[in-house]
Amino acid sequence: MSFYDNKILPHIIDCVCGMGDIMKQRSLLVPRAHGRVLEIGIGTGLNLEFYDAARVQHICGVDPATGMHKLARKRAAGISIPVETVPLVVQEIQAETASFDSIVCTFTMCTIPDVVPALQEMRRVLKPTGEFLFCEHGLAPDESVRRWQDRLTPMWKPLAGGCHLNRDIPALLKEGGFNLRELKTQYLPGPKPMTYVYSGSASPQ
Repeated sequence: MSFYDNKILPHIIDCVCGMGDIMKQRSLLVPRAHGRVLEIGIGTGLNLEFYDAARVQHICGVDPATGMHKLARKRAAGISIPVETVPLVVQEIQAETASFDSIVCTFTMCTIPDVVPALQEMRRVLKPTGEFLFCEHGLAPDESVRRWQDRLTPMWKPLAGGCHLNRDIPALLKEGGFNLRELKTQYLPGPKPMTYVYSGSASPQ
């Protein structure tokens, strides 16, 4: 991992992904988690303040970007829920099948290199009655915006930790073995190629 990825990028992501409109999306989604929770791409721990201690017993945060774990552990120390951060790739979650009640994935699917196998692995470790809670930016509905997403993604990826601007989130979830239960879409304030957001929930098929 380069100096930029390990030392600089975590602070950039923490700043950008901690902006008001993005935090509002987190605040609406994360409190719905319950039981034993797997957070995919825990990053710097921006979601941690929104978990409901009355509903959540334990959080396991998976993220291969070890440069972000220090900030996540600092935030974890400020809440009463036990939090474990694990530096694993998402395609190889070291957990038993059907061992989590909830999976939380926010602004993370854009960066996972092999996203469908990763989603299949998430489905494996989620209980049949469990809930996959997601909030992700991705492919916009407007053709002009999509063209810009396709143009910008090759340049954007190395600057933003492998982030793809043009992923079709609902299609990927279905390909990964999930049934969409709820889906909301909107543009957040900001440049349209970066701010079209999908949020909702899904269940294992």
